[in-house]
Amino acid sequence: MKKSHPIRRVLLASAATVSGIVLLLSLKPATDSSSASAQGAAQGAAAAQESPQGGAAAAGTSTITGAATQTEYGVVQVRLTVANGKITKAEAIQAPKGGTSDQKTALSVPKLNQEAVATQSADITSVTGATYTSGGYKKSLQSAIDKMKAAGAAAPSQSSAAAAPAAPAAQAKTVIGDVATTQYGPVQVRITVAGGKITKAEAVQAPSGGTSDQKTALAIPKLNQEAVAAGNANIDSVSSATYTSGGYKKSLQSALDKAGV
Repeated sequence: MKKSHPIRRVLLASAATVSGIVLLLSLKPATDSSSASAQGAAQGAAAAQESPQGGAAAAGTSTITGAATQTEYGVVQVRLTVANGKITKAEAIQAPKGGTSDQKTALSVPKLNQEAVATQSADITSVTGATYTSGGYKKSLQSAIDKMKAAGAAAPSQSSAAAAPAAPAAQAKTVIGDVATTQYGPVQVRITVAGGKITKAEAVQAPSGGTSDQKTALAIPKLNQEAVAAGNANIDSVSSATYTSGGYKKSLQSALDKAGV
C-alpha cells in the first residue's frame, strides 16, 4: 500500500486519536488525586487555624460599682474590675471636687486605688489629709466587694465541698471596735484576726483637723504595728498623742472582746 494511500492516512489518524484518549485517561486520575490531596491539606490547615479559636475562650472580666457614699465634702463611689474572682482594677468614678478637694482627691484616690488592688479588700489605710474621702472610698469599696462576693456565691462544686472538711484553713475575719471619744475627736479601731491572732490593725476613725492631723499621722501607724506585735491592747501610748493613744487602746480592746481573742 502506498504511503499516500487514503486508507493509510485514516488508519494513522485513528491510531493517533486512540493513543491520545488513552493518555488522557491515564493522566486524569492522577490529576484528580493530587487535587483532592491539595484540597484536603488546605481544609486541614484551615481547621487547624479555626480550632484554637473555638477552644478555650479567654477568661472574661466584669465591672462592679459600689454604692455612692455621701461624705462631708462630696460623694465617693468606687468601681471595680474583676477577673477570676480577683480585683484587677479599682477606680473612683465619683470623688469630692472643687477648691481644696481637688488636691486632696488627686492625692488620695490613686493611693486608695492601688491599695484596694493590693489587699483585695476594704481593709485599707486612710490617706492622711483626706480622712473623709478615704472613709467614703472604703465604704463604697466594701459595697462593691459585697456585690462581687454575692455574684460569685454559687454553690460550691462537689470536689470543693469534699475537699473542704479535710483540712479547713483558718478563716480571717474583721472586727470593728466601739468608738472611743477623746478630747480631740473619736477613735475607732478595726482589726483582722486569723487563727486567734491579730494580723492587721487600723484606725477607721481618728482625730483630724489642725495639729491633730500631724499627731494622728505620727501615732496611728505606730499603734497599728504595736497592736499586731503585742496581740492585745497592752500597748504603749505614743508621746504627744496621749489622748489618741488612750482612745485607740479602748477601741482596740473592744474589738478584741468582740473577736474573742
